[in-house]
Amino acid sequence: MSEPLVIIGNGMAAMRLVEELSARALGRYAIAVIGEEPRLAYNRVLLSSVLAREIGSNEIELKAATWWRERGVTLLYGHGATAIDPAIRRVRLANGATLPFTKLVLATGSRPIRLNVPGMDLPGVMTFRDLGDVAAIEAAAAGGARAVVIGGGLLGLEAAYGLAKAGARVSVVHLMERLMERQLDARAALMLKQAVEARGIAVHLNAETVAIRGRGRAEAVVLKDGQELAADLVIVAAGIRANADLARSADLTIDRGIVVDDHLRTSRPDIHAIGECAEHRGVCYGLVEPAYEQARVLAAHLAGEDAAYQGSVLATNLKVSGVNVFSAGDFLGSPGTEQIVFSDAGLATYKKLVIAEGRLTGAVLFGDTADGLWYLDLIRSGASIEAFRDDIVFGRALAERIQLPDRLHAEYVPVRRTTASAGPGVATTQIRELEDGLRQAC
Repeated sequence: MSEPLVIIGNGMAAMRLVEELSARALGRYAIAVIGEEPRLAYNRVLLSSVLAREIGSNEIELKAATWWRERGVTLLYGHGATAIDPAIRRVRLANGATLPFTKLVLATGSRPIRLNVPGMDLPGVMTFRDLGDVAAIEAAAAGGARAVVIGGGLLGLEAAYGLAKAGARVSVVHLMERLMERQLDARAALMLKQAVEARGIAVHLNAETVAIRGRGRAEAVVLKDGQELAADLVIVAAGIRANADLARSADLTIDRGIVVDDHLRTSRPDIHAIGECAEHRGVCYGLVEPAYEQARVLAAHLAGEDAAYQGSVLATNLKVSGVNVFSAGDFLGSPGTEQIVFSDAGLATYKKLVIAEGRLTGAVLFGDTADGLWYLDLIRSGASIEAFRDDIVFGRALAERIQLPDRLHAEYVPVRRTTASAGPGVATTQIRELEDGLRQAC
């Protein structure tokens, strides 16, 4: 007889866990998925594209209803879970019903942080986390509305881009000295700022929000320096916090998130947690890839395999405000590391690779991110790069010298060695020569 397995949360982490369990332990568990939102799981990464009207909301659905049925999953979306009773192993729903479990997985995600400043509860102040938020923002942003986005991180810039594409007049207010400071170094962040401003979005850095002013609804964002930014709409994207409310009802150990071990077990071994709500070795990951890695490990563990989660190498590989950016690992460079930098202002391209003891430990790419996943693989594997160190900044094809004759090695290697930090224009011409040579050879 199948064991009852309940997953609370119907997002990307829950979907991947069901997918992995279907491949590893089909029939072992009777799976029920509880989702608070009244819709099937969807790709939250694409919310800004929905807001920008580049794609429809129906296009970001992860799996059709038939996919869930074919795997025997009981899918309860539009149902909130209100409490967990670990003593009798039951989950209580908002409608009063209860579900039994032998194994329980919390995949409850995170909640947006709302600033503790006057006016935060005024109508017109919104967050940007789900499709419900997108619908509310679309309605409020119609007709060229003035929008202020508080937060210049990934989510804030996605919201700003979507609003600008939808026709709003947008300003971004960011507390720190550079945009996306957790993912980009100073040079890449400056290039991103210039690209964002080129799209008609005003950027205010080192800007602290002290109040939202308005009579009856939001009318302006007040900054610490006294400046006021007129606003018909205010989007708060100042960070996220793990959604651990249900974990508290079960008396689980909570710090920044729901604390889990290397098997993704909470302080109660029959209850697990994955995704943005989980804290592993002191880290709460706010990105999709770590959630997928956790889902893969947990599925293996639940299937009886010997699997452990060792943590994730943080990586960002996304299009922000219409610009491709990538970062991974120690992209700032800790003491004792070396850096290889390539920059071409004409092509709006920037690459910085961080090396320690002959291994790639970090990378930042702006504009051209085609080799981002290759760099990520090198960082994760810890493999030596000494054999192609001189070529690595020019990408995988040249670094691995695919079908490249000795004649071209002799002709082009000196050029590559001298242009890793060349100025704008110079390196571009030489890279094109290299690419032409490679095409002729192949």
